[in-house]
Amino acid sequence: MTPLTPAVSAPREATHLRELTPRQWKSGIAAWLGWFFDGLELHLYTLVALPLVMQLLHTTNPANPEIKEKGAYIQAAFLVGWALGGAFFGRLGDLIGRSRSLALTIITYAVCTGLCSFAETWWQLMIFRFIAALGIGGEWAVGASLLSETWPKAWRPWMAAILQTGVNLGVLGATVFVGLFTTYMPPGSERWVFLIGVLPAIMVFWIRRHVPEPDAWQKAGTALQKKPGALELFRGSVLSVTLRTTLVCALGLSAWWLFLFWQTQHLRKVLTDAGTPAAEITGLVSAAFFAFNFASVLGNFGAGWLARRLGYRRSIAILFLGLGASMAGAFLVPRGFSSLAWFWLPVGGFFGGVFGLFTMYLPPLFPTLLRTTGAGFCYNIGRIAAAVAAIVFGLLAPVGEFRVALLWVSTIAFAAAFCACWLPETESTA
Repeated sequence: MTPLTPAVSAPREATHLRELTPRQWKSGIAAWLGWFFDGLELHLYTLVALPLVMQLLHTTNPANPEIKEKGAYIQAAFLVGWALGGAFFGRLGDLIGRSRSLALTIITYAVCTGLCSFAETWWQLMIFRFIAALGIGGEWAVGASLLSETWPKAWRPWMAAILQTGVNLGVLGATVFVGLFTTYMPPGSERWVFLIGVLPAIMVFWIRRHVPEPDAWQKAGTALQKKPGALELFRGSVLSVTLRTTLVCALGLSAWWLFLFWQTQHLRKVLTDAGTPAAEITGLVSAAFFAFNFASVLGNFGAGWLARRLGYRRSIAILFLGLGASMAGAFLVPRGFSSLAWFWLPVGGFFGGVFGLFTMYLPPLFPTLLRTTGAGFCYNIGRIAAAVAAIVFGLLAPVGEFRVALLWVSTIAFAAAFCACWLPETESTA
């Protein structure tokens, strides 16, 4: 039997981009593109939710409580799908390999995002969004492990920032696309924006041909006669890691997704109350979302810088504290569109860079053959909590009033900051 060569460990000592191997470049490009299209497909619905759900419910009254209720169900189904997809494809990534699973996640979310254009009822849209979310959640878990096993360990904070920036650029791409689409297409055409989501399917052919499985996964698989089951996440020393990281992810993601989704609706209401012409509202909200995500890109690198100096645990706690404070500042008193869109929400976007850290923080906490299972479960199971919060918010919040409820959401971010103080620490600069 041919001995395994030590070549795979050499690239981990790389200090310059020119020292990276073609294999590392390919895995990095595949993961970054997956993140980019994740961001694009994540927020297509966020930007057209109100007019699309109105169209599916055959109503012209934006204050109709049924719109808020059905919109909350659709968003909750998406978050549940994201959570289940992270767990399912995460497990698949440990069983059949990172590259194979990455290709499956991308084809899943690409096809089902395209199918959203053909939904005729709100529940059909909910089903398509749910299945697309399975792939999006799975792509996070698989892609994170793929990079943590192939790129230099010392680069992890910056890798996390670059990957998360892929999501942000995807969101900005969706914002630009929807803005142009709604400008040049007649009202009622919002459903067709989802067709752009089919593009990532082309990536699958390249990934399967050019992105090999990491040596770390192949070595671990040959060293064991039987691969560990998912229940190993809840045994021994791994149990404590699973519980602590899941709690912080659940709190943080609940706060973030309520903030992310409902701030858009709040901005629409602020503009409507100010007498802004209906034809201008979508464009202004898209511009505000662009500013928010540009600040998030800066926040990704700010979070990476902080993690290099303070470690992951303290950085995550500080950033969640900043996120809660920015949300409280935004919604403590009624504010106009300009104040929210050009200052307070971008500040929140900057502190949202905390979520980029989880990309490289979570996988190394778990054994190799539990890596995508553990990362996928702990991070994406937080979507379940966020889904419950989205439904509760949608049902209990006063019709058309989001400010007070969003103020309460800031307390969830503060709770995440508190619990983050007990996260396990791992090397961020090793």
